[in-house]
Amino acid sequence: MKKLGKLMAAMLVIALTAGCLTACGSSSKSIVFGTNAEFPPFEFVSANGVIGEYDGIDMAIAKEIAEKNGMTAEISNMEFDSLLVALQNGQVDAVIAGMTVTDERAESVDFSTSYYVATQVIIVKEDSDIASADDLSDKLVAVVQGYTGETAVNELGLNYESFKKGTECVLELVNGKCDAVVIDSATATKYVSDNAGLKIVEDEAVFGSEEYAIAVKKGNTELLNKINKAIEEMLANGTIAELGDKYSTAE
Repeated sequence: MKKLGKLMAAMLVIALTAGCLTACGSSSKSIVFGTNAEFPPFEFVSANGVIGEYDGIDMAIAKEIAEKNGMTAEISNMEFDSLLVALQNGQVDAVIAGMTVTDERAESVDFSTSYYVATQVIIVKEDSDIASADDLSDKLVAVVQGYTGETAVNELGLNYESFKKGTECVLELVNGKCDAVVIDSATATKYVSDNAGLKIVEDEAVFGSEEYAIAVKKGNTELLNKINKAIEEMLANGTIAELGDKYSTAE
């Protein structure tokens, strides 16, 4: 009887331990978002980020998505070109990085509901005579590797140089090592506000609009549905618009 009692007690301890592990696991469940924190105002490193050291429109959206689903958001920061590979390899659950929806990308990932519409613009020095994309034909343009800007200038047959970060592109322009930078509009606005002597040139006839969305692994319908529900709620109640205003005008 004593042996049986000990056996039953041991089984009870195992059952309770398993139950605790299950409960603890579900309460701390997280969504790991991959990003490239070099794209203000969408993602950047800050001393007081909304998710650890990471801040920006996308980071605030990621946090909100996780919380709406009773989860926590974690960030994995890497180079932009590595994001979809990391998603495919299971290193991250989703990618939120001001990523433009394209047919090519949609072949390998599933995109969420779009949450932001942007366009490519040209950053030049204030005294530049560049007034449209046509004026870039004999100029050197700086772009970020893997960004839509690189695709755009490549398709236009322009002479360009690719960099890992938008800040590097702007520094090239400030130092007179290139004639212009082509990058997403919201990010351009932030860079121009942070760097005196620069201005934005728009050319809507050449650079069309693009939509940002969150990417998940192909077939991950469960996570996609959770993300979509949260995004649609934030679009409907104005949260995303408020975040856009907040971060675009932040010092």
